Amino acid sequence: MHYATDQTGAEFIANFLVAHKVDRVFGLQGGHIQLIWDQLAQKGIRIIDVRHESAAVHMAQAHAILTGSIGVAAVTAGPGVTNCVTAMANADLERTPVMLIGGCTPSPQEHMGPLQGTPHTDLLQPITRLARTLRIIDNLPRELDQAIGIALGNGNSPGPVYLEIPPDVLRKKLPGKLVLKEYLRPRTPPILYPDQQLIIEAAEIISQAERPLIITGRGARGSEAELLEFLNVTGALYLDTQESRGLVPHDHPAVIGSMRGKAMQQADLLITVGRKLDYQMAYGSPAIFPHARFLRIADTGDELWKNRRGEVEIFAHPRIALSQLATACNKLSKKLDKDWAATLRETHLQRSQEYAERLKTAPAGKDGLMHPNRIFAALSEVLSEDAVTVADGGDILSFARMGLNQGIYLDSGAFGCLGVGLPYGTAASLAMPERQVVVISGDGAFGLNAMEIDTAKRHNANVVFIIANNGAWNIERLDQEMNYEGRVVGTTLQYSDHAMMAQAFGLFGQRVSDPEKLTSAIAEALANTPALVDVVITQDAVSSDAVKGLGLVPDYQPLEVWDKVERDWREG
Repeated sequence: MHYATDQTGAEFIANFLVAHKVDRVFGLQGGHIQLIWDQLAQKGIRIIDVRHESAAVHMAQAHAILTGSIGVAAVTAGPGVTNCVTAMANADLERTPVMLIGGCTPSPQEHMGPLQGTPHTDLLQPITRLARTLRIIDNLPRELDQAIGIALGNGNSPGPVYLEIPPDVLRKKLPGKLVLKEYLRPRTPPILYPDQQLIIEAAEIISQAERPLIITGRGARGSEAELLEFLNVTGALYLDTQESRGLVPHDHPAVIGSMRGKAMQQADLLITVGRKLDYQMAYGSPAIFPHARFLRIADTGDELWKNRRGEVEIFAHPRIALSQLATACNKLSKKLDKDWAATLRETHLQRSQEYAERLKTAPAGKDGLMHPNRIFAALSEVLSEDAVTVADGGDILSFARMGLNQGIYLDSGAFGCLGVGLPYGTAASLAMPERQVVVISGDGAFGLNAMEIDTAKRHNANVVFIIANNGAWNIERLDQEMNYEGRVVGTTLQYSDHAMMAQAFGLFGQRVSDPEKLTSAIAEALANTPALVDVVITQDAVSSDAVKGLGLVPDYQPLEVWDKVERDWREG
């Protein structure tokens, strides 16, 4: 029923993590958490120590996404915790189960002006599912159990939690009688089963649709097989988003990624699966989806109800709902507009093929430097289908979304959080050491966590960092150049030699300016990880995000073309 012996608070935290199958903790050590740190090491939990606390949370987030388990980070008090705020906000928007354990002031010194004393929980409360100081040793088992459940999404949307334990509590003895074995039983999120009447109603709506379109998000992860079955049964077309890249193979006959705008405009039924209707989805606006009825499937509120209600809303695990819907739809006749689907698919294939060919011949800029698309042409020659790719940056992200087709893909996400590339890639390579892991980062984004190349080296990470080095925050520089009468201010950088920096830290490093040498350089880097390839590219390449006016930040919609359509619709 319970532990036979007493243990300190720090010992219990380590034992609790072991019981919940946490095999690594990402963090940066400090006196306020040394008691925990030491116990983690004694219990055989691997410590991935970083150079900046934000990187620890980013790594924990990537680990959680890739493994389906909770990611755990530990940092010391004061700036140790406050350095994590941006990364925790990122995990919050991405709905990722992360547990951050922070140090804090000893209880007897509270409110006396102690070292590194600041109200951590007040700072983190708005961007976490739970932010709490655990001051009572007897309550530690149930409060940790509750926190990990909240993080994993037991009854709520999954997301980050923050816990801090004063050093005096870490030193106290926790009576074994209070450590009930139920608190150490691993948490598994409940499986929500759909209302059968809603399945019947949804199947009827699908059977009546002529131009059905499915768009997935993070909530669809883990439902790959059921999603494929549903696509095959319904004949619907399919679009992924940054959150769900890789769930459906890019060569599946339902995929029409290069026809996104037209599909959204023409669909008469939009089925969202685990996907928020956020800015990437034009908020579900009737201006952008003028003909579509909405059918929404999710097991969290934000992915089911926010911004645009569905005619049918199925509150259930997407895996179960999709399976049951496929069975129900298989029994009904359909009114599919096969010509519409065939035309979009054919045009998508043609565009995709033409784009792939253009990657290989993308011309240099007027400065003579290579186009960033040459990076993706080279990667297509050396990456396996199951490689993990990470894109980090502003301008380069736009090129990466179109140039990468590997099975697992991560990027800066809805928060647009630059600097995630190095920590994401390092964590991915440690979680999946048998796979190729490549990070494509803009030089600006690279600088935010550049010191994490040291972390990659010290932990023997099997990762290659490719820096798209155009000496600028280029999407903003282009915005200034095109829309502010050429007044370029504070958006240019040096063409720094990042390969030399990598070499100084013991990584394999190469600097490449000749596109003909790029494929061999990346292949050599993959054979000598951890490695960094610094690719000197032109500032003249204009990304699709720059063309669409993302840098302008329009009033109603994130993209200029959508904003115009929205304005016309509102005024019409």
